[in-house]
Amino acid sequence: MTTVRSFSGRSSMALSLCAVVTVFAAPAVAQDSPAHAHMGHVADGFGNTPDGAGLLPTAIAEAEVARQHAELALRDTEDLGAMQRHAGHVLHALDPSRIQGGPGAGYGVVEGASGVVRHIEMAGEHESASENIKTHATHVATAAGSVVARAEEGATLAERIVNAGSAAQAAELLEELATLTERVLHGYDADGDGRIGWQEGEGGLAQAEQHMTLMKRGEGMSGG
Repeated sequence: MTTVRSFSGRSSMALSLCAVVTVFAAPAVAQDSPAHAHMGHVADGFGNTPDGAGLLPTAIAEAEVARQHAELALRDTEDLGAMQRHAGHVLHALDPSRIQGGPGAGYGVVEGASGVVRHIEMAGEHESASENIKTHATHVATAAGSVVARAEEGATLAERIVNAGSAAQAAELLEELATLTERVLHGYDADGDGRIGWQEGEGGLAQAEQHMTLMKRGEGMSGG
């Protein structure tokens, strides 16, 4: 503003400077669009998450806790108490609304991934969304939707383990739970084509993160 006022008597130069200011200001204005705001909720920060982190990194962090404790539970499949304790920790990381206390952040994969679906769909559906956003929003939402389904299934399994009547019963369920927590994070090659895509039944949080990164880069934002 100060620079433009200093040349107010020279109309042609003032107009040129205003044009330059407009050119450099345009990307900042564009990145304040509602579509970009919803992208930010997914990738960068959201009001009700632990430490205000983005919904997607929050879901990933909780999923890491779930996988870790599923693996710990499998270390001794003859110790029912240990299996049940770690299964409770898995449950807390997946869906803390079903159990009190645990090593997770208290948000849960189910809530985090559901938030990803909700906000990335709002980003893709808004009139301010570019074709890049619309395309990758579908990919992110589909992968995150598969995560929600797996996390809910895993939470139910974890509850069954917590209430198991024998070590043998708990151990059998734990194998399935460990597989689910891995798929929550990294997805699953459901069609056997040698790769894991974003498609329904395949994508995990890794695929959601990959397409979120591609979306941000396509908008000229930091992709990390």
